[in-house]
Amino acid sequence: MAQDKDQKTLNVPPLRFTGFTGDWKKTTLGEIGKTFNGLTGKNSNDFGQGSPYITYKSIFDNSKVDISRVEYVTITDNERIKSAQNVVRLGDIFFTTSSETPTEVGMTSVLLDGIEDCYLNSFCFGYRLSNKEETLPEYFRFYLRASVIRNKLSILAQGSTRFNISKNEVMRMGINLPNSSEQEKIAALLSCIDERITTQNKIIEKYESLIKGIAQHCIKESTSGNTYVKLGDICQITTGKLDANAQVDNGIYPFFTCAEQPFKIDSFAFDTEALLISGNGANLGYINYYNGKFNAYQRTYVLDIFSENIQYIKWALKVLLPQRIAIEKSSSNTPYIVLSTLSDLRLPIPNKSNQCHIAKLMQSLERKLSSQITLNDSYNKLKQYLLRQMFI
Repeated sequence: MAQDKDQKTLNVPPLRFTGFTGDWKKTTLGEIGKTFNGLTGKNSNDFGQGSPYITYKSIFDNSKVDISRVEYVTITDNERIKSAQNVVRLGDIFFTTSSETPTEVGMTSVLLDGIEDCYLNSFCFGYRLSNKEETLPEYFRFYLRASVIRNKLSILAQGSTRFNISKNEVMRMGINLPNSSEQEKIAALLSCIDERITTQNKIIEKYESLIKGIAQHCIKESTSGNTYVKLGDICQITTGKLDANAQVDNGIYPFFTCAEQPFKIDSFAFDTEALLISGNGANLGYINYYNGKFNAYQRTYVLDIFSENIQYIKWALKVLLPQRIAIEKSSSNTPYIVLSTLSDLRLPIPNKSNQCHIAKLMQSLERKLSSQITLNDSYNKLKQYLLRQMFI
């Protein structure tokens, strides 16, 4: 809320474009649009061919529907004649109706690209604005993902193990709208930031692909005419001792588990320069580097006291360890790393000078990648700030 020059409290957000005055209109979703259902009466044999339909996941993942991610469903002639299935239209908004947590119920996505004869999955409902000149779909793309609306939708979620939301309750939910010109301005700004984030993600993907390719090339070159040694012969390999839930908020030291990023903890068991390798879980084989005091989960391998360049070994492992894990998975179906997976892994060891050269090259590329990730984080933080400040 803000105040005008006469100290009157206005129904407006904290952050607003200059040139716009007056209150935002109070209304409900039900007063400015109508709902419609997704697919009905379909079974597994109907899917995989036919007409495109928008999936639950594509709605959950993005505020704007990505029409390249559609799947296909058979719509019969009889269904077409009787209009038994609802065809989606440009500007339609889609709500997910269930999720495992209340904070993820009612995720929305807006169809802003044209697509013919397209339908909606049965686990979502559609919403169609009555007047797209006064209420802009582009604006609702961001408004319905803003924290003020997400909080309201979370409160509406009902359930214990699986949470659901009633579209009738959603339609009764109060909202606040600026005029169409202000809607357009807000949507244009946030769309611009979203496009920049998309571009930045592509830059990061290119860097990651480049780094992976260069690492593979360098390690492949190292295999020619060089000595191979077992990893266990050039370093010490141990594991942490703690349960994964030993983490504490605002702890002093990094706590490495099988997640990509470390958590925090108030005690340390290691004070060394080390490589930390995830021994199980979704990030099996993920490698972190750290130098200093830290602690580790009991299924996280800690490699230290290297007789060779630790940065070179890190990149040799990034290239060769996934291959070994894949072989062991296919031969024994082992979904975790055992000590011998690491200790017996043979690595090519070039001379110290070449190790240093490869390590410095890869570190330089990592720094460039890190700067691009930091830049992307700043764009995302800016977007989240605007989503909190520009809506009520």
